[in-house]
Amino acid sequence: MTSRIPRDSRLRLVRPRPLAAAPSAVNQRRPRRPAPRPPEGTPAPAELARMARSGLADAARVARWADGALGPGRDGAGSDGKGALSDETAGRAAEDLGLTAAQVRAAWDTARLAGLIEVHGDSARPGWRLRAWNRDDSAVLRGWVALFDAWSLASPEPTDREPAAVAEVVSAMPQVLSFLQLSAGPVPVEQLLDLLEQRVTELRTERCEIPYGPQPEPVEEPETADAPLAPLLDWALRALASVGALTYGGGQATLTALGSWAVWVKLEQICVAAQSPAGNIEVAAEEMLRGCAQLRPNAARAEYRAWLAARPVGSAVTELLGAARGDDALLRGLAFEALRVVGAPAEPDVRSVADEPTLRPYALLWLAEHDGIDPEDAHEVLTREEATWLWVDTAAAVADHGEAPMLVRHLESALQPTVPRLLDEVRAVGHPRTVQVLVALAAAHPDPALAKAVRRAAFQVHTGG
Repeated sequence: MTSRIPRDSRLRLVRPRPLAAAPSAVNQRRPRRPAPRPPEGTPAPAELARMARSGLADAARVARWADGALGPGRDGAGSDGKGALSDETAGRAAEDLGLTAAQVRAAWDTARLAGLIEVHGDSARPGWRLRAWNRDDSAVLRGWVALFDAWSLASPEPTDREPAAVAEVVSAMPQVLSFLQLSAGPVPVEQLLDLLEQRVTELRTERCEIPYGPQPEPVEEPETADAPLAPLLDWALRALASVGALTYGGGQATLTALGSWAVWVKLEQICVAAQSPAGNIEVAAEEMLRGCAQLRPNAARAEYRAWLAARPVGSAVTELLGAARGDDALLRGLAFEALRVVGAPAEPDVRSVADEPTLRPYALLWLAEHDGIDPEDAHEVLTREEATWLWVDTAAAVADHGEAPMLVRHLESALQPTVPRLLDEVRAVGHPRTVQVLVALAAAHPDPALAKAVRRAAFQVHTGG
C-alpha cells in the first residue's frame, strides 16, 4: 500500500551544470596514448614561449597600453564594429609608446589575432592571455598558435586576384607547410610552387562534378584555373613570415623553430584523431559529436581539437552550429563544448545565434564564459525561463542517451525549490520535448507520488491543459 498523504517534494538545490556528455552504459577507461615527442632539435616549451613573447612584444605593449589608457566609454575601437583603432587613439598610442601610427595599428591587429585583445562590437578589452602573458608559457604558445592559424588575415589579400583563387591557396597551404616541416631546412620557392600547383589541382578535381543529361551553354567566368599561382604563393609566404612562422628571401623559405613546432602540433592532432576508434577526423560535425559522446570530457576535447585542426575555423564553426540546431539535445550541448575549444574566433557566430530560441541558453552561457565569468556562475546570465528551457533540453539529452538514475539526479539541478513549481514552469516554457521528458522522468523516479504528479503534468501538456 502506498500513502495517499501528499509528501514534501522539495528539491535539493545544486548549481546547474551543462551536460558535457551522457556516459554510455559501459564507459571503460582506454589506455592512455604515450605523449608524443616533438622532432629532434625542437626547443623546449619555455624557449619557444620566449621566442613567441619576443615576436609579439609590440602587440603585448599595445595591449597593455590599451588596458591602462582606454577606459569605459572612451573612443577605443572604431565605430565600424570591426575593432579598428580610431585615428586619435592610434596617434595617442604612438606618442606614448614611441612607435609610428602604422606600427601601432599593425601591433593592434596582431594582438587581436593572438587573443591579447578581444573586440566585442565597438569596444575592446584585454584578453585573458594578456593577464597570463608573463607567467604562463602555455598561454603564450596558444596565443602564438592562434596568430599562426590566422596567417591569411595578417596581410591584405592581393586585390588583383580572384577570391576563389585566394581561397584555394589558403586551403592548400597546410600541405606546403607540412612539406617545409618535413624538409627541416631551406626549400626553394620553385619546389614549393610546384607542390602548391599540384595541391590546387587536386582541390579543383575534388570539386568537379559532371551532371547527367543535356546541359545549358556554359557561362563565361574568370579564368582562375589558368591564373599563375606564383604571386599568391609569394603573398602567402610573406604573410607567414610576418607572423614569425618562417623566413622568406633569396628564393627560398625556411620554417622558424616556432613555425616548425606549430606545424608538428597540427599534424600530431590530426594523427591522434585518425588513430581514434571513431576516426573522427574525416566525418561531418554531427557524426564527430556522436562519436565524442562516448568519450570522457578530456578525451572528447582532444577529439574536438584534432577535428578543428583539419578544417578552416569559419566552416568548422558553421558546421558545429548546424549540428546544434538539430533535434538531438545531446549534440547541441556537445557542439557548444566544441565551440569552447574554438574560443575567440567563434564569438561572432555564437553571438549571431543568441536570438534563436533553441540555441539561446547555450549561446548566452558560452558568451558569459568567453567574457571571463566563472563557469560555475555563468548560469546567472540566464533568465528563469531560459534556465528552465535549458533544464528541459538537458533532460531530453539524458532521457535519449543516459540511464534512469541520471534523469532522477538531473531533477536535483532544477532551480525551482519544489516539484510543483518545477512542473508549472516547465509547462510554461513550451519546450518541444516537454511531454517526452516528463514521461521518462515519471517512469524513472522511485517515488510513486512524485511520479504520478509528473505523469499528470505530462498528460496536461499533451492535451493542451
